[in-house]
Amino acid sequence: MELALKQARQAFQEGEIPVGAVLLDVSGDPVAAARNQSILKQDPTAHAEIQVLRLAARAAGNYRLPGTVLISTVEPCLMCAGALIQARIAGLVYGTADPKAGAIVSRISIFEAFPWLNHRFRIQGGVLAEPCRALLQVFFAEKRKKNSTAPAPTGLESSSPE
Repeated sequence: MELALKQARQAFQEGEIPVGAVLLDVSGDPVAAARNQSILKQDPTAHAEIQVLRLAARAAGNYRLPGTVLISTVEPCLMCAGALIQARIAGLVYGTADPKAGAIVSRISIFEAFPWLNHRFRIQGGVLAEPCRALLQVFFAEKRKKNSTAPAPTGLESSSPE
């Protein structure tokens, strides 16, 4: 989890939502590490979990990653949970729950909601939850503070061409 937190801190420094992920091989050695990069890449799918799966799949030469364990600082969303199923990982370890978008236990349990899924993995949550949660809280507190000091819009701006 410390490696995932290091990635999350780097995301924070880059102005991204501070989520980090690491994928471990069957021996427990890191295969890949990544962080959220949706803003930097202008890609709504560039979550830390997706990024780390992409890196590991390229390195393995296979989109299936059996026997691996994904470590994320935050409970994965529905998109990421689906990708973990498609990758056929063996396990998920996450730091803090995500009460707004978590798809493992918080908002929805992907395995309960979709009992017909053909792959399941082990789950362990709450690992170093406090530092994972604190990093997110600081990020969003700073974002709210910055947004509250921004000047108010002056008119009816439109981004659509006329």
